[in-house]
Amino acid sequence: MLIDTSAPRPGSSDTTGAPPRRRHDDAPDTTALFARLASLEDGPERDAVRDELATAWLPMAHRIAGRFRDRGESIEDLRQVAALGLVKAIDRFDPSRGAFESYAVPTITGEVKRHFRDRMWALRVPRRVQELRNKVRVARRELTQNPGSPEPSLADIAAHTGLTEEEVGAGMEALESFSTLSLDAELSTDDDGYSLADTLGASDASYDVVVDRESAKEGLRRLPERERAILYMRFFEDMTQSRIADHLGISQMHVSRLISRSCARVRADVMGQRRGPRGTGGHSATA
Repeated sequence: MLIDTSAPRPGSSDTTGAPPRRRHDDAPDTTALFARLASLEDGPERDAVRDELATAWLPMAHRIAGRFRDRGESIEDLRQVAALGLVKAIDRFDPSRGAFESYAVPTITGEVKRHFRDRMWALRVPRRVQELRNKVRVARRELTQNPGSPEPSLADIAAHTGLTEEEVGAGMEALESFSTLSLDAELSTDDDGYSLADTLGASDASYDVVVDRESAKEGLRRLPERERAILYMRFFEDMTQSRIADHLGISQMHVSRLISRSCARVRADVMGQRRGPRGTGGHSATA
């Protein structure tokens, strides 16, 4: 039902001949339906009235969704989100509080904005950073709304919003972080073009070896000479325990015990967990 909002006031005449102004075509008169909905208990009849209201007001929800087109989300998805907001508005609306449209429009708009805030980021961004982003975006628009206005600095935006420059910087970074760049994105158009992934470094396992080797040096120096010799023969010359035993004239079991004990002492020394004073390993030579 279309409502004429331009009817002449009493005592006045309309001499312009212009057609009367009307509300949006997607704003039907559903006062009776809302009154009926409020009087019904949960059940099939109430669900049917609720569906009828949703169908009647759905074009308005689609119109609101259309305001957010071209922002990186498909119009069909936006209409789905707006329809969800419409259903929430119908469920929460109190007919005694005024016109449904006045309540539904901000409800639906808020639902669509929440969709962008919570669902459209490629990476999950903390709510606080999202709020900083919005404040910075609004401040930049307000500071540059006059033609010829220069791009505001961090200090300008901070003074305008009451934020610190550090917070403004975080908001500025978030402005550029709404979407991500694929690692396969080409960074060069030459024949030998390379992608973003080609520019990223990788951890070198050899660094861990260097760190471990340097950490073990002091512990190895404090071992008795024979134990250092056994470790050298075993791990650098790749000799078996049997050959080491024959070379030193001791049993293979003795060699095994010396290797295990020496490695344990070096490991404990590196980890700072040795028990007893350092440099007391001479007893192992007579073990």
